[in-house]
Amino acid sequence: MLHSMTTEPEQQIGVGTPDAFQRLWTPHRMAYIQGENKPTGPGADDGCPFCVIPSKSDEDGLVIARGTSVYAVLNLYPYNGGHLMVVPYRHVADYTELDPAETAELATFTQRAMTALRAASGAHGFNIGMNQGTVAGAGIAAHLHQHVVPRWGGDTNFMPVVGHTKVLPQLLADTRKMLADAWPAA
Repeated sequence: MLHSMTTEPEQQIGVGTPDAFQRLWTPHRMAYIQGENKPTGPGADDGCPFCVIPSKSDEDGLVIARGTSVYAVLNLYPYNGGHLMVVPYRHVADYTELDPAETAELATFTQRAMTALRAASGAHGFNIGMNQGTVAGAGIAAHLHQHVVPRWGGDTNFMPVVGHTKVLPQLLADTRKMLADAWPAA
């Protein structure tokens, strides 16, 4: 159907035949899909967000806790509510590049993250791991980071399986404060 140039723009109500599905729009995920804020190269000065985050306030950087060699930070694109990462300050890509003090503190922060997540949200279990290299699924392969993903019985439902979408019940700023408040003392 042709429209005259003088008519009002047609309001888009939907595409195709109406069906029984409701749509959950998650436009914030487009930044991740398009690679926004990804480093332009392997060096610390190539736009690495994990090198920039420590210079921000805890609130602005979504930092939960800071140690001597590592820090804990919320994932901007979480798999589940409370999904955080333990990141060394030093810009290294491979786990074997950590020195003994960094390795020990990374392990200690992982334990504290689990404790905080259990206390703050009653997590039943965890997925913990590192993706080493782009081929292994690392979104930012140039800077090592360990994921700590809380899990609950029944947290997998049709949304991620069919819709490839996670429903997160809390804003990241609120999650950061909740976990920072629950973070165990050294």
